[in-house]
Amino acid sequence: MLATILIIVIVVIAAVLIYAATQANDFVVSRSASIKAPAEAIFPLINDFRRWPEWSPYEKLDPQMKRTLSGAEAGKGAAYAWEGNNKAGIGRMEIANSVSPLLVALRLDFEKPFRANNTVDFTLAPGGDATTVTWAMKGARPFIAKLMGLFMNFDKMIGKDFEAGLANLKRVTER
Repeated sequence: MLATILIIVIVVIAAVLIYAATQANDFVVSRSASIKAPAEAIFPLINDFRRWPEWSPYEKLDPQMKRTLSGAEAGKGAAYAWEGNNKAGIGRMEIANSVSPLLVALRLDFEKPFRANNTVDFTLAPGGDATTVTWAMKGARPFIAKLMGLFMNFDKMIGKDFEAGLANLKRVTER
């Protein structure tokens, strides 16, 4: 009886590991919002890390977070490093491309709570009296992330932060 239970447990674990291995090697999390403001009013809030405390939900994760700005003041080459509590972690982001007022592309590197190298794109699409702002993050999914993804929904977890940030951008620019 014990041998049968052990074999079943091993088969179930093997099935979970094999299923995890078949998951996509990359991920994309993306959210969009329509903001009743011109792209020219929204773009500077994203293109300048000094303006991120006005809208980024990640700025509130640790009131004691250490922030270091370097490189260009804004746009391509501007960099922002942070070191915070367990929620904020440690990382760095740099603006890799900036096309006013339509695109801000970032390289995002996390050191803690886990290592990851991702890209983030903010695209602004003007249309009539509003601008559609899309916040998207892309990256690789190593095996451990695939395995964790079977039990946790990263799209919902990260997506809710993106939704909050876009709502903050909307609030700040629609005043």
